[in-house]
Amino acid sequence: MAEPPPDPLPRKPRVQSVLFMCNFNAVRSPAAEAIARHYFGKSIYVQSAGVRQGEPIDPFMVAALDEIGINASRHRPRTIEELEDWEGLNFDLIITLAPEAHHRALALTHTLAADVEYWPTPDPTLIQDASREQRLDAYRDVRDGLMAKIKKRLKS
Repeated sequence: MAEPPPDPLPRKPRVQSVLFMCNFNAVRSPAAEAIARHYFGKSIYVQSAGVRQGEPIDPFMVAALDEIGINASRHRPRTIEELEDWEGLNFDLIITLAPEAHHRALALTHTLAADVEYWPTPDPTLIQDASREQRLDAYRDVRDGLMAKIKKRLKS
């Protein structure tokens, strides 16, 4: 009897814990963490960290998240080393949002059994010479892009 053809799109195992990483853990990764917690926080453990020590969470990102009912104002940036010291790095999936973070995450896989995905995400802080509304629009674009990807990737 012939074997059935292989599944063309093998299902990825359900994610139980996810870490979002970017450069400073002040804009992109805390936004991703807040969004993922909002939608999946009861079923998936979610954290975020930066490669380097960063400033407090960006007020534009807090405002953009607040517009959709997500409060991220209490987030305190942390580095990957601080997270590792605090609770260890036991994640199924590491999602990186910036090239530097992606390189660091790949280096972590020498000692961690985690999958790493790179989601290139623009840095809205680079838009400086614009009106407040134009700058906020850049943050909204990042928020909306992350929200769509997170909902698609983490749904069961």
